[in-house]
Amino acid sequence: MRNKFDEQLELLKKQMIQMGALCEGAIANATKALIDGDIELAKKAIAADQEIDQKEREIESLCLKLLLQQQPVARDLRQISSALKMITDMERIGDQAADISEITMLANIKDAENTNHIVDMAKATIKMVTDSIDAYVRQDLDLARAVIDYDDVVDNLFNDVKADMIRLINEDTNNGEFAIDLMMIAKYFERIGDHATNIAEWVVFSITGKHISEVEK
Repeated sequence: MRNKFDEQLELLKKQMIQMGALCEGAIANATKALIDGDIELAKKAIAADQEIDQKEREIESLCLKLLLQQQPVARDLRQISSALKMITDMERIGDQAADISEITMLANIKDAENTNHIVDMAKATIKMVTDSIDAYVRQDLDLARAVIDYDDVVDNLFNDVKADMIRLINEDTNNGEFAIDLMMIAKYFERIGDHATNIAEWVVFSITGKHISEVEK
């Protein structure tokens, strides 16, 4: 009975890795589409949102099956219940990558000089998503905490983008629409960072049985 349960837990971890990889790919494609003005790649990032939604449903179904059939307790129960919370945040990451690509398709953003900080935000959020899922699979408390701390990097980059856009508008008010589009994109990246932080906080809970605010007391 336990062997079967362990096999299903391993399957859950594999599916979480797959969903995380889909999120990372969507962010990467959305970013490259933005920088290159690549409409086809933007469409690919939008299409990935449906794959992410489907993976969320598959994981949700597996988690509910584990809860109902195996009736896990303690750490096993926390791993499964945390996964259910985490996939909600991953699904939102897919939504936001799609939102970025929708702006790319409607706007005309081909100014590499003014997208440097946004590219850095994208790299930082991909790292956060990757590390938060790794922390879950490996049950690595230190890595989960590192992800939570790394959100400050994304927030600081968002402030850099704001400063860039203010300078851009001050230089020429005709840059206003372009600046607003970039600010919206930066805001979506900031939200992706927030969702990755949420994922890492659920990892902390799955390991310790306590929420991050209680662990730090």
